[in-house]
Amino acid sequence: MIITANSQLPNLFSQNMESVTNQTGIPIHSLGAELVYTQDGTGRYLSFYWQQSELLGLNPQQLNDEVSEYESFVPADKSSYLEKLHEVLTNLVPEKLQCWFSHHQQLFELELIISPVMPKLGKVATTVFVMGRLLQTKINQQADDVILKTPTQLELALRSHKHQKIVNRITRNIRRNLDIDIIWQQTVDSLGKALRLERCVMFPYQPSNTKLQVIAEYHQSDLRSMRGVEIDVTAEPAFIQVLTTLEPIVMEVPRYNLCPNKKILLVATSHQDQANGLIALSLRDECYPLTEAEIELAKEVADQLGTAIAHATLYQELEIARQKAEEASRLKSEFLANVSHEIRTPLNGMIGFLKLILDGMADDPEEQKEFLCEAHHLSLHLLEVVSDILDIAKIEAGKMELDCTPVKLDELFNDVDNFMRPQAQMRNLSFGMQIPATSDEIIVQGNYQRLLQVMINLVNNAIKFTQEGGVTVSADLVRKKTKFQEQQFPGMVRVRVADTGIGVSLDKQDKLFQLFSQVDGSRTRQFGGTGLGLAISQKLVEAMGGEVHFYSLGEGLGSTVTFTVPLYQQPVILSYTESELKEG
Repeated sequence: MIITANSQLPNLFSQNMESVTNQTGIPIHSLGAELVYTQDGTGRYLSFYWQQSELLGLNPQQLNDEVSEYESFVPADKSSYLEKLHEVLTNLVPEKLQCWFSHHQQLFELELIISPVMPKLGKVATTVFVMGRLLQTKINQQADDVILKTPTQLELALRSHKHQKIVNRITRNIRRNLDIDIIWQQTVDSLGKALRLERCVMFPYQPSNTKLQVIAEYHQSDLRSMRGVEIDVTAEPAFIQVLTTLEPIVMEVPRYNLCPNKKILLVATSHQDQANGLIALSLRDECYPLTEAEIELAKEVADQLGTAIAHATLYQELEIARQKAEEASRLKSEFLANVSHEIRTPLNGMIGFLKLILDGMADDPEEQKEFLCEAHHLSLHLLEVVSDILDIAKIEAGKMELDCTPVKLDELFNDVDNFMRPQAQMRNLSFGMQIPATSDEIIVQGNYQRLLQVMINLVNNAIKFTQEGGVTVSADLVRKKTKFQEQQFPGMVRVRVADTGIGVSLDKQDKLFQLFSQVDGSRTRQFGGTGLGLAISQKLVEAMGGEVHFYSLGEGLGSTVTFTVPLYQQPVILSYTESELKEG
């Protein structure tokens, strides 16, 4: 039968059809094809003939009367079909393809040859002439699909060959790259474009993390992006199954809207039998059941990708480690340059003053005593530098051991005051120290010499980096029971050193506690010192069961450093009410 939806076909098309009939002497429906139809660029039928029209449950009279009846005989994947149709009209080259058509509850797999109806010179092709044959039919039932005719061996071989080419192409691409982000994106793009998927997404996977996040995605323009979406593995048994067994499975994921009303194929990527990622591909045409060969191909590309991911991850880790090593080497070189300066300066000063005395250059005993005092002062500074270096050596070797005993807080504060107040006064800075008023002594658990070293380090830094204003050292009680080295303590004492100095910008504060790392090497050279004070103080305080914290609102806004130490016994507060005690 021949059905014509529009009796006024383009003249050119009519001439072509007439020429075919005239040349062969055979009616158009006798061209040797069981299926012949013509369409315009939108996929609208212009004419339609099929020997097996009874499969549609229609007769010629019905089709002539109701155009909508044969227009419901449409491609199952209309977007891909129209894409191929437009390609033929653009390139003016015939194309052969296999695709599924649907009509009500039936599905028909057809082998088609789509040819352009050649336009006049200078004109654009708008019509295609299609010839084809039926390969198989299938009843479309959601609950139970009944296949009336199985795919041919030739079809399966062609499909497997096509998919093998895709696998080889993806493998070649990912082996050329060691950037893991590019590998992920290249893979989903290659799969999405080659298989014309509606969506293909990639999740990296680590056994320690129960969340999977979409980090690479290919999707059609009419779908919303899922990049960044997280899926809880524990709530999806199918995901757990794939990641555990490394066997691909087909499932539906309406909850995450991976592809509405579509099934998806889940494939785990792996390295040495350990999952390291997950690929989710939308199945465009459910009429094509996956064969065993295609499942094996999916596993093959997943294995190749898993190995590439493992290698890229290792390369990335090595690159980060290399950069850290280079940065550490640079910082140590800068540190050694600063330390050598810090050692030579006081040493040269000591030698100079002692040489003056030995050469009898002092005019009187008073000047000789002044030279000795300067040499002594420089020797103390040199001792401080050497002690810092030795402490760092012990810390890096893991040999920093402290004997902790009860320490009276007021004695510790008095010693710090005696050491540091003269320095503050020499720089015309105010200097204040205060501790909570109690009826009995505040006793902490720690090592006296190391606590003194920490406080002198912190106060010395505060004075050194403050040009005007002052420094305040205070302590308060934190009533919060704590346990350290199997011993229970009633609370903590928090010591605070605040200054009105140069401050530190927010983006550089994380460097303060790194060994050999300084916020600004030029500042260390300008103000002196090794730049190790905070790092050493932090290690010492942590070894005594406390914590060190640094606060600054930015450059020029001053700084505050706090550290805590276990409270040996709970004192009785005089001037503070219980509600004024901080609870930590």
